[in-house]
Amino acid sequence: MELFDVMRTTFAARDFTEEPVDDATLYRILDNARFAPSGGNRQGWKVIAVRETATRDALRPMLTKGMQRYFAQMAAGESPWNTIHPTSLREEDIAATELPSAWINKLIDAPVLLFVFVDLSLVASFDKDLERVGVISGASIYPFVWNILLAARNEGLGGVPTTFIAPNEDKLQSLLGVPAQHAFSAMIPLGKPIRQLTKLRRKPVSDFAVLERWDGPALSE
Repeated sequence: MELFDVMRTTFAARDFTEEPVDDATLYRILDNARFAPSGGNRQGWKVIAVRETATRDALRPMLTKGMQRYFAQMAAGESPWNTIHPTSLREEDIAATELPSAWINKLIDAPVLLFVFVDLSLVASFDKDLERVGVISGASIYPFVWNILLAARNEGLGGVPTTFIAPNEDKLQSLLGVPAQHAFSAMIPLGKPIRQLTKLRRKPVSDFAVLERWDGPALSE
């Protein structure tokens, strides 16, 4: 596929056929994704491909906490897990939230699950002393995650970067034998989408790009 076509048609795929994704295809995807930029070219990423049923079953309860809060806050009109606007919901209400089982099944039952971690000992966290949630560390891992999705699209596959399991990072690390200094970055269910989208909706450039200052004129053609 042409580069711009891949960029414009790589969508969040959650519904997959039962067609397996073999190791040779995974290798090609990661062989191309590895050329993503990272701070100092340290390439502190690690990928674990999961297919075993026992591991998938162990993941189900780990996903519950993050998903319950997400759906509870969405139902309340809130922005889930937001650090600027804390939730008004009680913990007991969140814990009582019933999850649509199809959502967990879609994530867990994909042909293969890719778990992406980043070695924090190799990351320059320039915002670590600011009084807000850190985001700079992500610059050394999420370009790689996105490259995985672009490469998968070129192979006729699809996926979606999910982070619902992050509140249970310690349990995930234990399950997969991951050292503590490696932070969970994304779980990507990967497979052949049941339906390929070819047209995505996004805001126009003039809605988010300005010249010179925050209140500067919108960038136009």
